[in-house]
Amino acid sequence: MTSAALSVLLGTLGLTLAALVALTLAYSRPGVADEHVAKVRRIATIGVVVQAGHFGEEYLQQFYLRFPAQLGLAPWPEGFFVFFNLMWLVVWVFAIASLARFPRFGVFPLWFLAIASVANGVFHPLLSLASRGYFPGFWSSPLVGILGVVLVRDLATATRASSSQHGGA
Repeated sequence: MTSAALSVLLGTLGLTLAALVALTLAYSRPGVADEHVAKVRRIATIGVVVQAGHFGEEYLQQFYLRFPAQLGLAPWPEGFFVFFNLMWLVVWVFAIASLARFPRFGVFPLWFLAIASVANGVFHPLLSLASRGYFPGFWSSPLVGILGVVLVRDLATATRASSSQHGGA
């Protein structure tokens, strides 16, 4: 395995853990209840827009170089970083768009968005403290984190098992 591949694998371990938690929540809970679709869509859409801005800040300030270095790892390829982030933005947009028709389809990506957003809100300030200065993504991370907390709350409410009708699929 190349040093860049190992760096990507180890450097994204936290996101892998977030994805596993999101998958567990998506599998163990019902889809978004019909009466909550509009609210979840609204906060998730705001979350995706803010996350896109956060990605822009990370990209312009070379997070893909600085974060692996902070961990003692090789730099990530720029193309990987751009593809990975754009791919998730597209997945989140499709999840939001399909939420009303396929409420179970969008649950995993939206849980991942929520959990990863909370993690961004916590870890970017910690990375700035550890590096004793600005760390790429720091400025947008508080808003990303707050929106993540709101989305976690809304998804927890929207996917709570109840007597209300939950969409299939």
